Amino acid sequence: MNFAILIQARLGSSRFPKKIIQYIDGKTVIEYMVDRLLKVFKKKNIIINTTNSKKDDELIQIIEKKKLKYFRGSENNVLDRYLKCSKKFKVKNIIHLTSDCPLVDTNLISKMKKTFENKKLDYFANTYPPNMSNFPDGSDIEIYKQKSLIKLSKLSNKREDKEHVTNFFWKNPKIFNTNILKSNKKLSKFKYSLDYKNELFLIKKIIKISKIKKLKLNYKNIVKIINNNKNLKKISNNNLSKFKKNRNDLYK
Repeated sequence: MNFAILIQARLGSSRFPKKIIQYIDGKTVIEYMVDRLLKVFKKKNIIINTTNSKKDDELIQIIEKKKLKYFRGSENNVLDRYLKCSKKFKVKNIIHLTSDCPLVDTNLISKMKKTFENKKLDYFANTYPPNMSNFPDGSDIEIYKQKSLIKLSKLSNKREDKEHVTNFFWKNPKIFNTNILKSNKKLSKFKYSLDYKNELFLIKKIIKISKIKKLKLNYKNIVKIINNNKNLKKISNNNLSKFKKNRNDLYK
């Protein structure tokens, strides 16, 4: 495959275990995310990249029922998991999404895919590195070449690079041809990724309001919904502050 979406997914999250099999809008988070992607991309180009842990057997049942492609690999060495997954399915270019971003903007993925191809990049993202991002947390998209991932694996043996696959790309722009997508407005103060239990409420409310107001679930409309609701804005602000403290490796 020239391009494929590899969704990083597992049930063993320390902050919110089994978060991606919680229900939003009548279906599990992972199913909701995949169904949104299927409106734009073909099923054959979507792969769930999960772990060999028994904890993820429940996730596999959902994936198999939905007849999706999947790969199971190391729980802690995510780099190895992505390498083996991309090699198994012969993916030349990887669109890396995470299952805790069910409201990722599908049209933005298509736009970034075109830019990635046209500029002949090794790595392209919209929310990484975080200190340079204008995009909200929850709209995370990363695209990179499989051959660049192979190169990365040979250059680094650090534990952090095995766990957080793509950090090495944007921390080494002299080695890789990298770029970050910028939005016209600074929207990185907003968060709607699923890391904490009250963000399940946040996401449900965003979906409900978007239906009532007949708004497309793109990142601009999601930010407007949060910004116009005091309760949602409070959840977003508080959790972004909490997340930054927990992940100071990203926000140095």
